Order: sequence, then structure tokens, then C-alpha cells
Amino acid sequence: MSEDDRDEGRKVGLMVVFSSVAVLLAGVIGFAVVRSLKAPAVPVAQSAAAAASGVDVADVLVDLTPTGPALAVVYFESASAALTPEADPGLAETIKALAAEPTRRVLLSGYHDSTGDPAMNAELAKQRAKAVRAALVVAGVPLNQVMLRKPESTTGTGTGREARRVEIRIVDAQ
Repeated sequence: MSEDDRDEGRKVGLMVVFSSVAVLLAGVIGFAVVRSLKAPAVPVAQSAAAAASGVDVADVLVDLTPTGPALAVVYFESASAALTPEADPGLAETIKALAAEPTRRVLLSGYHDSTGDPAMNAELAKQRAKAVRAALVVAGVPLNQVMLRKPESTTGTGTGREARRVEIRIVDAQ
């Protein structure tokens, strides 16, 4: 066997080893991400309500009336729940506020307009709030520190952009 054949065999062996390590590492990271997105401990009332209804605890909607101005507002494109780069400052402000007051929670309120199918609009508003929640969780905010409020229809004569929003408020822990 020539020296070139042995070098080629070593290269193939190393590529197999490195590929195996990369696949294993990707699996471990994927598992960790999925595990971190699962709902940690939540209040007993919310857990019981979710269990009785068969709804994932992370999807429980709270019935809180927001007070005061929103800390941040995230706007969405029409018929979309995808975050835009314009959301980054509001998300950063929220993370900063929570870091300063870790005993508080985030209340996300999704809004929609009154045109079209009300059920579809409410679901889209909920998906937008979930997109904001997911971005906060990825940034390190614990899932149990983020609450979703029932979607609301906007009233008045605001613009279409105003109807496609999620308001972020910092509230006392419940």
C-alpha cells in the first residue's frame, strides 16, 4: 500500500469522525432547545385549567386588563405572524426591563382589526403574540415569565398597521 493510499484513508476516517461528532452535537443542541422551550412550572390554577381543557400550558391565555402604556409595541405585516427586524428594539427593551426587575412578568396582548373572519383574525393575533414570546424565550426569558392575553379586536379609527400589533407590558408576577 502506498503512502498516498494511507493518507487518503486517514482523510476519509477523519471526515467520518468529524461528521459523526457534528451530527451528535446538532442532536444535543436540538434536544436542549426543545427542552428549554417546554413550559416550566406555572401557577396551579393555570395548570389545572390547561389539563382540564387539553390545552398545552404554554397556550393558556390569561384574563388580565392591561393598565398604563405598553413598554413596547411590535408591528406585523398584513396576514403574517413573522417578526420583522423592526421588532428588535422593543424586544431588547423588554429583556432589559426584565433583567432590572426579574420578579416581574411579561404580558403580551395581540390585536387584530374587525374586518374578515373574526376567528381567523383572533388566531392570527394569537400567533403573533406567540412569535413575540418565542423571540423572548430564545433571548433567555423563561417561558413561565411570559403570559399571553386573549386576542382583542381594535376599535376606533386606527390604521391597519395599528391593528396588526402585539403590545408588551411588564406586570407584577401573578
